[in-house]
Amino acid sequence: MFGNQHLVTFLCFLFAGFILIKCAKNISIQKQDLVGNIFSFSLSFTIISWTWLKIYLNGFDIKEDLPFHLCNIIALLLPVFSLTKSKTIYEIIFFWVLAGTSHSVITPDLVNGFPNFIFFKYWYVHAGLIIFIFYATIVYGFKPNLKSVFKSFMALQLYIGLMILVNYVTEANYFYTNRKPIGATALDYLGEWPAYIFVAELIMIPYFLLFLIPFQFSGKKKNHRKNYLANN
Repeated sequence: MFGNQHLVTFLCFLFAGFILIKCAKNISIQKQDLVGNIFSFSLSFTIISWTWLKIYLNGFDIKEDLPFHLCNIIALLLPVFSLTKSKTIYEIIFFWVLAGTSHSVITPDLVNGFPNFIFFKYWYVHAGLIIFIFYATIVYGFKPNLKSVFKSFMALQLYIGLMILVNYVTEANYFYTNRKPIGATALDYLGEWPAYIFVAELIMIPYFLLFLIPFQFSGKKKNHRKNYLANN
């Protein structure tokens, strides 16, 4: 964490995301959709292909390799959102990505360094999710609101409940409901198990609200994309 590989990789994805979004703003809506679809499907395919590869190589471990961690679930949802442009899905994953996935980039739970395949998979999925949510916000023109915070929070409660059940049945630790990750993460500042779970629940809505603040001062702008879609 915060070593040369971490910082260089972070900056590379930051630059790539900036270029992608900047270029996408200057192309037609049809091409914007095509780029978004290709991007979202590539992230989802990465998760699916990795799971299939683990099964094929007889290295699959039900306690670790089911695509049930939050970032994997988001990646699997992206093609549905990209194809349907569902505002509800956007509202849910917006906060999941910025409040959750961002920590996976800042404090990566990763022991494999460059140029290991797991290193590339981890960074492409996690950094890719952040880039995509900015793509959906800036290029597609979606914006969260106060109701979005509570929609995302309630959806997360359903996900946590499901993971508690899955972990009970499989003795796994998806979404870290049974123990904290091995590597250093923000959870280390929230106490030991199970205290960190309750602390995280208490601060979750205020934390989500922080990501809403920029939109309260952005003002209303004409959405040419929505106008185009409404007339076609």
